[in-house]
Amino acid sequence: MGEPWYINLMDEESRVHSEKVAEKIRQEIQEKGLMGFARFMELALYAPGLGYYCVGTEKIGRHGDFVTAPEISPLFSQCLAGYCQKALSQFNAKTILELGAGTGRMAAEILNTLDQMNCLPEQYLILEISPELKERQKKLIGELSSKHLSRVKWLENLPENSFDGVIIANEVLDAMPVTIFQKTSDGYSERVVGLDEGNNFIWKTRSVSESLNNEIQKLGISFPNNYYSELNLNVNPWVSSLNQILRQGEIIIIDYGFLREEYYHPQRNTGTLMCHFQQRAHSDPLILTGIQDITAHVDFTAVGKFAESLSLKVKNYSTQADFLLRNGLLDLMQKAATTPEQQFILANQVKMLTLPSEMGELFKVMILEK
Repeated sequence: MGEPWYINLMDEESRVHSEKVAEKIRQEIQEKGLMGFARFMELALYAPGLGYYCVGTEKIGRHGDFVTAPEISPLFSQCLAGYCQKALSQFNAKTILELGAGTGRMAAEILNTLDQMNCLPEQYLILEISPELKERQKKLIGELSSKHLSRVKWLENLPENSFDGVIIANEVLDAMPVTIFQKTSDGYSERVVGLDEGNNFIWKTRSVSESLNNEIQKLGISFPNNYYSELNLNVNPWVSSLNQILRQGEIIIIDYGFLREEYYHPQRNTGTLMCHFQQRAHSDPLILTGIQDITAHVDFTAVGKFAESLSLKVKNYSTQADFLLRNGLLDLMQKAATTPEQQFILANQVKMLTLPSEMGELFKVMILEK
């Protein structure tokens, strides 16, 4: 056997850091036994001072591990700002809260666009748990939108006081830890993480708890044998917490995912877990510990059903392409394209945002209204 594909992509600093994160997880497995995948994902991504989102490597953008829509084109954020303007006006609201602001580019573009529309919020709150990303956001917003930096306030937890306004969650749900279940001829089991004789992470199984079995049954799906997939058990508490802090306004959720029937399609029998490392996508979360992104697609049916149980209204569910086109994408492109070269560049950006083979159909936009 040759060396793993990723070995030559890791520098010494990455190797050392990955081993530190892996050792922390190994110690917990050795002390407590098999580890649920949600806990593994939580530690790999968010362990304080160690996890993928808590250390100082560049993650987002062309020199990072993956690219998000705001990094592809300012047109994305401008469309979103146009929608926010309508929502802020409708509710006479003065606050935008962005959950996990990435590089800060989207916040800067939204503020600049709302300024042009004479609809600046009094405050633009950013909930950011990563100290490293927070510093990057401050720097970039200062560069791109310096006159509005005073309106931006960073939070480590959701606001204590409820407010009227707009909450934006762009690629937030996909990074939440998920639990993995498996269907065999013997029934359901939970897919968990253990160690082999060489202390490497390996997949193992254990019996499902009563509570996990109840959640699987609530899906109302008869799964075929040799099928495994994920459940995000954090969705309901997350939606509930946003409902509690929003007096009135809208929650805009943008992420890749499906409605339940498609999410748990019989042919999607190995789930939706995806990992990203230096612009390469693969499906093995047990390698590159702490230095790769780990994501799972969103079950938008779960989000919408629970939201409605809290009396939130599902105002919109559409593809990203449909949302952007309905919110002026082509007009914005035409206004910005003042030269043939700009027109070519922007047309390519629009293709990436809207084509079915790119982000256009896999990414969805769900808007909850209160």
